[in-house]
Amino acid sequence: MCTGNICRSPIGEVVLRAKLAEAGIDDITVTSSGTGGWHEGDPMDPRASAALRRHGYDGSSHRAREFDRAWFDDRDLILAMDTGHLAALNRQARGRTDVPIELFADSDVPDPYYGEDTGFDEVLLQIEAAADRWITRLHP
Repeated sequence: MCTGNICRSPIGEVVLRAKLAEAGIDDITVTSSGTGGWHEGDPMDPRASAALRRHGYDGSSHRAREFDRAWFDDRDLILAMDTGHLAALNRQARGRTDVPIELFADSDVPDPYYGEDTGFDEVLLQIEAAADRWITRLHP
């Protein structure tokens, strides 16, 4: 999860799906969402999509959506792109402990939205490294 579901979290979704497929893991469903619905139904930011293309991924089917609290009932794991989103998810969880809520990466994935295009490539590289760790963790 990220803020608007047009930059970091869709990159994370696309990369993690691709890495799962590459590892032959087909029993995990990956989705992404944002803390707000400002971009609901929109494709990902063109700079995020371009960064994905440059690295061999296809994010063209993504459409932004807002996190739905009901998803706590049917998700096995929820990942946040930064500590602010992690805190927002924990507030929404209201003390539930049945669904782990964790950071996607070892540290906050910075929001590239207001920066230069190169920020999207840097975020993608951080997400790729984190996705590799998730593959190992989810299917040792």
